[in-house]
This record gives sequence, C-alpha cells and structure tokens, in this order.
Amino acid sequence: MHPPLRQLLLITRAMLRCTLACAMAAIAAPATAGADPQPSPGWTPDRTPDVVYIPTPQPVVDRMLEMAGVGPDDILYDLGSGDGRIPITAARRWGTRGAGIELKADLVAHAEIAALRAGVADKVRFQVRDIFEIDFSEATVVTLYLLPTLNLRLRDTLQAMKPGSRVVSHAYDMGSWTPDRVEQVGDATLYLWIVREPPTCAWIDRNDGAVQECADASAGG
Repeated sequence: MHPPLRQLLLITRAMLRCTLACAMAAIAAPATAGADPQPSPGWTPDRTPDVVYIPTPQPVVDRMLEMAGVGPDDILYDLGSGDGRIPITAARRWGTRGAGIELKADLVAHAEIAALRAGVADKVRFQVRDIFEIDFSEATVVTLYLLPTLNLRLRDTLQAMKPGSRVVSHAYDMGSWTPDRVEQVGDATLYLWIVREPPTCAWIDRNDGAVQECADASAGG
C-alpha cells in the first residue's frame, strides 16, 4: 500500500533538506583526513561538534531504553542524537515522546526522514542545537553517548531534573556519581542514574565548629 500523499510530501521535503545539508557539509569538509571538524550548516562558525559521531548499535539502544523503563508517559531527550535512532526506537516501541538535540544539520535531516519512515514523526522532533544551551527540564529520561568531560559539564543540569527522572549513558560514567545500575551489552558499558530529591542540609554547631550535615543523598551519591 502506498503511503498517504501527505506523508510522501513530508518525506520528499525532508529528503530535499537532507540533500542540501549534506551538500553544504561536503563543501565545508576538510580536504585532508584527520583535520578538525567543520561547523555544521546553519551553525555559528566558532562552534564545532564536541564528539565524533559513532552510531550506537541497535541492541545497545534497546537496552538503554529498557534500563530507563521508558513508556508512553515519558518525555525523552537524546543529547547528541545523531541519526535519531534512540528517540525513534522509544517512540516506535513504547510510544514515548522525545526530542533529539544535535549540532550537525545533515544528521538532523537524516533523523527527520527516519522518523517519517518509522511513522513516529508526530512523537519526536529533532533540532540543530547546542546541548549546553537548551532547556530540557521537561524531560523524564535523558540518554547520552558523549565524553567523560561533557558528562561532568551536564551534571548540575541533570541533577535539577524532576525527581524520578532517569539518565542513561553509553560508555561513560558521571565521575563521583554512583550509578543505580551498570550493565554490559557486548563491548558497551551502560550506566543508569535515577534523579532524587536534592539533599536537605543544615549547619550544625559542634564543639569543634559548625559543620554541614545532609540528610538525603542526591542522584549519583
């Protein structure tokens, strides 16, 4: 059965955007292998991607989402979403609404086409944005495949999420944060943290001076 005309038009539009983005990226690409990556089309000249894009294998994607326990009531943000496979899988299998944040416009265009083909374009959106400049306070699940230094930069923002929110990272931990679960899928290590209420702290006077005592542990210990 042929897809509805509206879906065909949407796919065609996304493919045209993808073709344009890929062509612009090819023009801007470095002439020699190993050169520094160039800014994505539409992005500010002084901003380059923080990581090299490496797709997460589908079995790892599936397990990350299973660890997070995603469902139709969740809102998932994938930071550094690449081709969009994590939000698309969550929407297709569990009915989860989601967003993918990615610096490279050509990858965002590919993700939009993939969402249309998967029939979940009404549940997911993709944006060419900086993960450190967006508001993802509505998220109940955040997925990551970044670098250790980038994970650490995100900790304060992740800690401010609603209690009960889940954070799943592929390959890299959060420094001193103690994960709620660690699993191995092939060569990939996956980490899960559950956001808890911020610790309740008070200054206590003692003979040797005032000290701060905290009653509750925050996410990650």
